[in-house]
Amino acid sequence: MRAEWEKRGLILEPQKDVWWLASCAGACFARTAAQENIVEIYVSGRDVKGRSHIGVVLFDLCEEKVTHIAPDPVLPLGEKGSFDENGTSYPYLASYQDTDYLYYTGWIQGVQVRWYNDLGLAVRKNGGEFRRLSRAPLPLRNDRDFIGIGSSCVLRHNERWLMWYTRFERWGGDLATDHEHYYNIKFASSEDGLAWRPHADVCIDFADAAEYALAKPCVLLIEGRFVMWYSYRGMSYLPGLAVSEDGVHWRRHDTRAGIAPSAQGWDSAMLCYPFILERNEDFFMFYNGNGYGASGLGFARISRRMLLRLLYD
Repeated sequence: MRAEWEKRGLILEPQKDVWWLASCAGACFARTAAQENIVEIYVSGRDVKGRSHIGVVLFDLCEEKVTHIAPDPVLPLGEKGSFDENGTSYPYLASYQDTDYLYYTGWIQGVQVRWYNDLGLAVRKNGGEFRRLSRAPLPLRNDRDFIGIGSSCVLRHNERWLMWYTRFERWGGDLATDHEHYYNIKFASSEDGLAWRPHADVCIDFADAAEYALAKPCVLLIEGRFVMWYSYRGMSYLPGLAVSEDGVHWRRHDTRAGIAPSAQGWDSAMLCYPFILERNEDFFMFYNGNGYGASGLGFARISRRMLLRLLYD
């Protein structure tokens, strides 16, 4: 029997009566809540103007349904002229001691290119409200990575903070056969989660000339190894998988992702932005389908035994 994820279906569609979720239920971060079987999902929604916002929904794993949608996002858009005035999205939450660190992608509309991205950080203590650490983005840009920074994944491991993030290689579109943009995945480390040292090398790079986008890393430590799920794109996004001993040097095993677009329906054209939640002896994948979340958010599950078989057999 071939090991694979069991798709459980669509759980959240855009909600016209929820202003921050009116046109898209996109990339997410999920963690278990205080109540048994309840998962707190931070979702990238979009309003009717196409601006992205991060809001929270509660999902019951047993009943397999959303039980609550917050009426407002956790963070307002940035001030006029700031790096996140046109959107906040791709949330990733890291908790340490009494503080939650919300890393997110900020958006601002471009002129010669369609948009600019940078990575922002908001924090909250003791379950209070999130507040931006700074109105400026985290200083990850440098001479190698000077164009833009996108989605991220942050873990604390061996008293250090580790980050995997999307960075723009270049903007294209100068030729009829050229893609609009090119981005891949890099690594950075930190002592405090605030000041980051980017690694020079690319972690996950394009496999061939058809690929041009690698996005939304999600990394877990499983059986002593780092395992990354991400999205890679040629014609459309597909789920990718890579394994590493040190978190810096990776080997792609995309054929072992164990999940693919359906023959028809909401996730038939693409399957993207997987986030993996480990709970007891099961793993849950929350992911988007057609239109990067325009068709909504769904989930799948797999047992630990089957996942290890998928990864290492």
